[in-house]
Amino acid sequence: MRKAGIIAFWLILWQAASLAVHNNIILVGPVEVVRVLAEQIVLAGSGSDYDFWRTIIHSFGKISIGFLAAFIAGILVGCIAYGFPFLKELLEPVMVFMKSVPVASFVILALIWIGSKNLSVFISFMVVFPMIYVNTIAGLSSTDPDLLEMASVFRMRKLKKAHYIYGPALMPYLISGCKLSLGMSWKSGVAAEVIGVPAHSIGEKLYMAKIYLNTADLFAWTLVIILISAGGEKLFLYLLNSVDKHFNRTNGKEGDLL
Repeated sequence: MRKAGIIAFWLILWQAASLAVHNNIILVGPVEVVRVLAEQIVLAGSGSDYDFWRTIIHSFGKISIGFLAAFIAGILVGCIAYGFPFLKELLEPVMVFMKSVPVASFVILALIWIGSKNLSVFISFMVVFPMIYVNTIAGLSSTDPDLLEMASVFRMRKLKKAHYIYGPALMPYLISGCKLSLGMSWKSGVAAEVIGVPAHSIGEKLYMAKIYLNTADLFAWTLVIILISAGGEKLFLYLLNSVDKHFNRTNGKEGDLL
């Protein structure tokens, strides 16, 4: 009830500000935004226009591919760099470059290299990869040295060492990195779509709303982005937390450990 009250307060304040401005081009209220979004959903549900769902599926698929590719690559490269310190030093300038260069610069380069079709995949990958890479190395570096010494004394197999020692140390850092990178992948991916304007994308809808000064459409699609991003984030973090709980359950089984 408390959270609902806080949300209601800001919605009422937003609606009051919209009524005070009294200009739908400058600021549109939540009632109008929900009405426009509902109209698009009803129109798509009636079967007369599938563009709404096609747009969502297209952008969600592209950005998700970029995120998952960066997630897997970040873990793999991070593990290799942890095992080979020289590789970590070699990749350090690249990671600083990827974290420092503005997304707009990456977008322009990507438009030259690959065009606009897979632009959001590339940009999501470039933004997420260094975050996962850095958190992977940080998690592996936080492993308890006493446990590693014990594993060495008992000549524990590498797979069991990864499962029972490195896994529990890595997961909190991985979850923390994903909490930030999931949101950033959507922000950067949609921003890339707005610049590149690929067909049947959310970025294209935002760009067209700007061209026609349709603020209600702009807010409606922004709401769609928030809902999809939040839903995808909760699902992925739920899966990661399930893996973390699995590590915690099995970590205390001394018989399996040795």
